[in-house]
Amino acid sequence: MATLESKLVDMLSGPVQAIGFDLWGIEYVQAGKHSVIRVFIDAENGINIEDCAEASRQVSAILDVEDPISTEYTLEVSSPGVDRPLFTAKQYAAYIGEDAKVQLTMPVAGSRNLKGKITAVDGQMLSFMVDGKELIVALDNVRKGNIIAKF
Repeated sequence: MATLESKLVDMLSGPVQAIGFDLWGIEYVQAGKHSVIRVFIDAENGINIEDCAEASRQVSAILDVEDPISTEYTLEVSSPGVDRPLFTAKQYAAYIGEDAKVQLTMPVAGSRNLKGKITAVDGQMLSFMVDGKELIVALDNVRKGNIIAKF
């Protein structure tokens, strides 16, 4: 996870929990003057639009005071959804046996994009079954990971 994203997680976890939600993760997408901060929240009974609005007000107030980003940005607050992004080893462990896709910063087995079943998590090491082969990936090497939704 990038340094800014880690800082934002540290800054926002407590306040988001204080209003009754879990901070699932944060994505910061830098795109010149149009950067986006995506804050994903979750709760045991799911998330609705009012929950997102409440969390957005809380997060926005904190970001206004702390001012961790010097450029303009758009704040988006949402549920992780069915194709939920995965940010931590604990989240990957909760989905062992599920299909996921990951984008890597450094190639593993010649590829930066993997799609396969999460088979194990050992510390910060993730194991995937990809095309009949087990591949082990360091969590630090994962740029982006998502569950593949089944319908």
